[in-house]
Amino acid sequence: MIYTIIIILGILLDRITKVYAKNIFIENPVYTKLINLIYLENKGAAFGILQNKRMFFIILTLVVVTYLLYYFIKNVKTNPKLLNIALSLIISGAIGNFYDRLIHSYVVDFIEFSFINFPIFNIADILVTMGSFLLIVFIIFGEMDGEKNVSSIRK
Repeated sequence: MIYTIIIILGILLDRITKVYAKNIFIENPVYTKLINLIYLENKGAAFGILQNKRMFFIILTLVVVTYLLYYFIKNVKTNPKLLNIALSLIISGAIGNFYDRLIHSYVVDFIEFSFINFPIFNIADILVTMGSFLLIVFIIFGEMDGEKNVSSIRK
């Protein structure tokens, strides 16, 4: 149940912040020494690659999210907590950006680091990144808090 809440809250947080960004930051961007809050329509992927490949991203995201949801639902009771949290974050972020691509033909990005040259991003990107980081930690370390990762369990 907690993992479903993580997914739903992640999607809601992403949607609310993107709507806010569209309504506020188009005309009133915020510039600080740390983070700028601006509005950008990204028609590509991370770092702006593969611009205008909407159908490719829609199909790819459908395949990946469908597989992740299938795996997650099938194994949620037997997966270690860390793996379930990682998958929940990745799924929520992927659905958030998928919604934008499907409905608007672009992803709304609005967070920019002002002190380094780094691509503009959004909450969904943060969720996918955090989930991917936790997944990598889980895979590398094998055991977290006494939980074995999937490769350790199946040996």
